[in-house]
Amino acid sequence: MLPLLLAFIGGCGTGEDKPVATQVAAKVNAAEITVSQVNNVLSKTPNVTPATEQRVKREILDNLIDQELAKQKAIENKLDRTPNVLQMLEAAKTEILARAYLESIATSQPKATPEEVRNYYNEHPNLFERRRIYNLEEIALPAREGLSETLRQQAAKVRNLQELATWLRAREINFTANNGVRAAEQIPLEYLEKIQSMKDGEIRVFELREGIQVIRLLASRQIPLSETAAAPKIRQFLYMQRSNTSIASGMKDVKAQAKIEYIGEFLVPAAEAEANARIKLEADAKAELEASAKAEAEAAEKDRERARAGLEAEQRADAIAKARAEAELARRAAEANASATPQKPSTITLEKGVRGL
Repeated sequence: MLPLLLAFIGGCGTGEDKPVATQVAAKVNAAEITVSQVNNVLSKTPNVTPATEQRVKREILDNLIDQELAKQKAIENKLDRTPNVLQMLEAAKTEILARAYLESIATSQPKATPEEVRNYYNEHPNLFERRRIYNLEEIALPAREGLSETLRQQAAKVRNLQELATWLRAREINFTANNGVRAAEQIPLEYLEKIQSMKDGEIRVFELREGIQVIRLLASRQIPLSETAAAPKIRQFLYMQRSNTSIASGMKDVKAQAKIEYIGEFLVPAAEAEANARIKLEADAKAELEASAKAEAEAAEKDRERARAGLEAEQRADAIAKARAEAELARRAAEANASATPQKPSTITLEKGVRGL
């Protein structure tokens, strides 16, 4: 709800100083559009000058007329009775009333005193007296167990974030990269002092609530802000801080007095549900890594088995070839021996020869 309040307060322009006008600006069938309605929209319209005010007011009135005509046709066609429109109307009513209550708390807060402004200025020299503008490169990643330490070790080895991004892609780790110029007041206070102590070209890993951020400081330059120049911003900040604190405290009291019952899937508290979701994500990531490692191990084992099978086949082929070669050598040796041995004359032939004499 706090962003809702900020948006509401931020939309309030200088129209508060204008007198409330209630005269009719235009009639649309049976309805009337008042000057007060036109001035209300005008007060929230930026960049209006005295020279353009009348033209802008006429444009606003014409837009209000179009809206009124469209509304009348919607009612004529009974669109205001459809479940969708009824739900949106109820949501708009709830939002407007909630804004009104929160604004009533915010506007009741006292403004910061000159002493409070001075104390805040002196207590935050990094924002004002020693204010710097930083040119940064950033890589943002979702939180994962052990990833921060691994990133710190890798960041110490690389020369820039491009090399770190290549390392992350090789491991299929999702991330988003960004770069730009940040003023000191655009950096969370809990990290500002650490970033201010960084040297140009240095890379650091920060663990944030929403994840992990790797920052490389390209360059920085000092642009201090005097107390006089900073005073309006400090007053606004302290006022908003005080308003937000009061709103949080007030809503806490309202909740304590109310009867709130969560039903169904919402029975689990938000913190517990978030913790469970984080545990599931980490378990899924771990299971994915284990499955990937198992697949790689199985693929490596299959490669080894194929290599062993190939080697065994090659050895068998070599053995067969060797056996064939040995058999061929033996056959040739046997043939050579047979041809070299003298033959004894046949007995039958000898006998025939004797008889023939």
